Amino acid sequence: MTETVGTTRQGVGESARRPDATLKVTGEFAYASDLWLDGMVWGVTLRSPHASAWIRSIDVGPALRMDGVLAALTHEDVPGEKFYGLEHHDQPVLAVDQVRYQGEPVALVAADHPETARRAAAAIVVEYELRPAVTDARAAAADPDQPYVQPGGNVLRRQPVVTGDTFTADVVVRGEYEVGMQDQAFLGPESGLAVPAEDGGVDLYIATQWLHVDRDQLAPCLGLPPEKVRLTLSGVGGAFGAREDLSMQVHACMLALRLNRPVKIVYGREESFFGHVHRHPAWMRYEHGATREGKLVYVKAEILLDGGAYCSSSPAVVGNAASLGVGPYEVPNVRLVATGVYTNNPPCGAMRGFGAVQACYAYESQMDKLAAACGLSPVEIRVRNAVSEGSRLITGQLIDAPAPLAGMLRTLEAMPLPAATDGCDLRDLPGGVSQTTHGESVRRGVGYGVGIKNICFSEGFDDYSTARVRAELVNGEPHVTVHTAAAEVGQGLVTLQAQIARTELGVEHVSVATADTTVGSAGSSSASRQSYVTGGAVKAACEAVRERFGGLEAREALEKHGPIEETREYRHRPTYPLDPVTGQGDSHTQLALCVHRAVVDVDVELGLVKVVELAAVQDVGRILNPLALEGQIHGGTAQGLGLALMEEIQVKDGRVLNPSFTDYLIPTILDMPPMRMDILENADPAAPYGLRGAGEPPTLSSTPAIAAAVRDATGLALSRVPIRPEEIALR
Repeated sequence: MTETVGTTRQGVGESARRPDATLKVTGEFAYASDLWLDGMVWGVTLRSPHASAWIRSIDVGPALRMDGVLAALTHEDVPGEKFYGLEHHDQPVLAVDQVRYQGEPVALVAADHPETARRAAAAIVVEYELRPAVTDARAAAADPDQPYVQPGGNVLRRQPVVTGDTFTADVVVRGEYEVGMQDQAFLGPESGLAVPAEDGGVDLYIATQWLHVDRDQLAPCLGLPPEKVRLTLSGVGGAFGAREDLSMQVHACMLALRLNRPVKIVYGREESFFGHVHRHPAWMRYEHGATREGKLVYVKAEILLDGGAYCSSSPAVVGNAASLGVGPYEVPNVRLVATGVYTNNPPCGAMRGFGAVQACYAYESQMDKLAAACGLSPVEIRVRNAVSEGSRLITGQLIDAPAPLAGMLRTLEAMPLPAATDGCDLRDLPGGVSQTTHGESVRRGVGYGVGIKNICFSEGFDDYSTARVRAELVNGEPHVTVHTAAAEVGQGLVTLQAQIARTELGVEHVSVATADTTVGSAGSSSASRQSYVTGGAVKAACEAVRERFGGLEAREALEKHGPIEETREYRHRPTYPLDPVTGQGDSHTQLALCVHRAVVDVDVELGLVKVVELAAVQDVGRILNPLALEGQIHGGTAQGLGLALMEEIQVKDGRVLNPSFTDYLIPTILDMPPMRMDILENADPAAPYGLRGAGEPPTLSSTPAIAAAVRDATGLALSRVPIRPEEIALR
């Protein structure tokens, strides 16, 4: 299966047409949940209702006695290794002797109908013995008497950053901040189809972010060599980090191999909330010291991240929070420590912004406090402390590419503000179409936010991508096929790969093969890295093909030599782990900046907030696809708005209280305001085409900008996001 992208020469720098656009708009696009194969059966997972308990017995007999039920499996039926994980293999395929969070998989059922499978799973009898649950991350970090969630203790990583020795200043501001647990809230739930193969292996058609890491976790658990576990990317209905970890992959494959029949698993919305990781909730304490003129002297900070029951990618999230913990500001003296802990809360891992989001909310809130204490505007305090090319991060890493933060802030400040709402349509006021206010208690506020985000994987990870490019004549016309394992999760990567091929080879007809594991790894579609790394690999492979053209045009070269195929790997410059004591080290590949201004109207009696306008300035190095880029900035901003005002998984005593889109709210088109954007192109000389990853930075800076605007309107401290109506109205 291939996707042909366009019939005109739409290369790098143009808004090339997406091949999936029309299909998605018309409802014809095939997502993983649409997969179908004759003879397939349905799989369902039984999950723990408890946050922490011993498993004393599991009786699958009642399920197996039901008509239409074909299999019921427990941990005893795992054919290979019983544990997997992204960074540490600590997560059981199926719970062995205990459960560590509500929703942990305990058993599997396969049946000839999904409803039969659900009823059979509910019929399995599990005897639990409740044990104390560790649900307070602060206690998990500080109290040695807390039960251990994982062997070895509840602290999974503690990363200090230490530099300088001066911790007195003329002006000192302090604050404590909290960020709630946010869900990625993709619209396409986890789903896939496992098909047993004649060679004893399995073919898995799956919506994921990282085909090869899925395979490398699956194969040992299935007792198979990697070459017998083949993955093909299916239509992905959003990801945002939650598809980096395994969900139903190993379960579907186990059932398919047991039954020698295709098995499909599709989560419902409630199960999806239990079936993937979330954004780490955070508790943060900051102290900023500055001169009377507003120049930063020092920062002290403690950042605590709740990783939930299993490791996932929490160590890397802690590293990001530590290294970017004071933001894009020059600070000569720092005492910071970021800590991640295990609890019996839902597991947390990758989500857009990956540790930098939580810290950004805290340090930007502090910068507003510091501005007020120094008698400066929010923009001026940031300009006076802004990094630039030649500055160093608190880890000692040199910023060796353009970083025009001060100019970006001035550009943002100069953008026109929206008109006042006096006399406007009531539907434009807080409360929207429900018209819950007539404007008597509505106040306007303006706030700013700045964020810095690392691009690509960090701290020494072998971060690379592989691309295979084949040029040949098809019906007498040059045609190029690009094949990578990079996951298209909605960001437009398929389109970009074709744009690069057209640009490098001058060929109009380009197809992008469906991503699978028959080509080398492309790494994960995360960390805003695919344009950089897979784009670099496609560019390198195209350059190798062009070199074999020998200076001829494509048609002439192919007529002379026949098909030409080249495969190339692309790696960015090396990175290094942070020193475990000082936090010093060149841990990042590339850094990206985004700044936001938010304008809000707040009904201070009802506690309702309407975001009137958002403005953003972002430096992207080079624009590869203008329309897709604008979509990324809009989308990232929308998720930041959600975190600021409405999105939170409510967890009490380890139990999720709102696993539905009825109670977990995400921004709709009515919540997303008009946006002004100024996109800068200051090329990064180390990156392909000079590009700079763009998908994550808007999520960082939009949240604190909106929170600052609400503070400006209300005069309240509001030290937690999302901001709840009662925190405004009941004061």
